[in-house]
Amino acid sequence: MPKLLHIVASPRGENSKSNALARAYIDAAKTADPSLEIDTLDLWAEDLPAFDGDPAAAKMTFFGDGEMDPAKQTAWDKVAEVTNRFLAADHYVIGAPMWNGGVSYRLKHYIDIITQPGLLFGFDPEQGYFGLLENKKATVIASSGVWAPGADPKYGSDFHSSYLEWWLNMIGVTDIEMIRFQPSLLTQDPQAGFDAALTEALRLAA
Repeated sequence: MPKLLHIVASPRGENSKSNALARAYIDAAKTADPSLEIDTLDLWAEDLPAFDGDPAAAKMTFFGDGEMDPAKQTAWDKVAEVTNRFLAADHYVIGAPMWNGGVSYRLKHYIDIITQPGLLFGFDPEQGYFGLLENKKATVIASSGVWAPGADPKYGSDFHSSYLEWWLNMIGVTDIEMIRFQPSLLTQDPQAGFDAALTEALRLAA
């Protein structure tokens, strides 16, 4: 049974366009494949552990810095628990609004928890970083209010979709769909932009 993990990265609930597009995509995907299992991870409701001293120290033991002790192991077990939920999915749908040119702090927090050596990536001095995930797919719904592809630099930069694409590739996810609701409130009709993004979401989901 295929499993889809819906990662909710906007706190705006029903008012969020990225949430609305993600839900529309998932509903269409479920219609296309009724066997699809949906797991919704609302980052704003989830009790994510802090990635502080002990888990950070536990991570460094994989690079030969220090040794794993009971305190570090307990912290690492919590990291692994969060990560295993991510690993259990075959398809990731991420509704990601742009915040200050990048992703929301809760999404970055989640990424920093799960992106760990031996779990999502490996490292070799010659090869560098390499992803450990195989046969996974991601659908990213990228939304922003002012910045849009091709916008004048005075309206900001994209450390948002470009970062998510880099991160997904780094952990081994290369099958990536990017659905953009980035109409730029300065130049275009937002409703027309939303309608176009919705059409694309439904097309891809089917």
